[in-house]
Amino acid sequence: MRIVVGSDHAGFELKKKIMGLLLEEENLEVVDVGSYNTDPVDYPDYAEAIGLAIREGRADRGVIICGSGVGASVAANKLPGIRAGLCHDTYSARQGVEHDDMNVLALGARVIGPELARELVIAFVRATFSGEERHRRRLAKIQDLETRYLAP
Repeated sequence: MRIVVGSDHAGFELKKKIMGLLLEEENLEVVDVGSYNTDPVDYPDYAEAIGLAIREGRADRGVIICGSGVGASVAANKLPGIRAGLCHDTYSARQGVEHDDMNVLALGARVIGPELARELVIAFVRATFSGEERHRRRLAKIQDLETRYLAP
């Protein structure tokens, strides 16, 4: 599995820790789309970079980190096909993949600590979509929403 990781300046330090963790996981390739330091930047740029990597097939899932995780989640969800979830507990990080086929995990570096972030990322990358009919049906409705509101 290929995981794309990005952050704004507020999430940079946590991103470095997450990158190290992901590089230790078996069968994972990690792509870093920035930021690369703590100079002020805008989280929508990194949410877009992660979303495009997934949409273009250069990554299977992504992790986006900003100060609260809220803005990055909102921005990532603007891209069709991206299903980002802001998670503060391992149940949501795992279940978001299993039931909702969540493909981007959003984290708030100013909200959670590195140990919880580690647990969330592990739950996220190790989870798999169940493919159950009820979940496929709900995903189809989400895709219909995207199509309906993107149409001219």
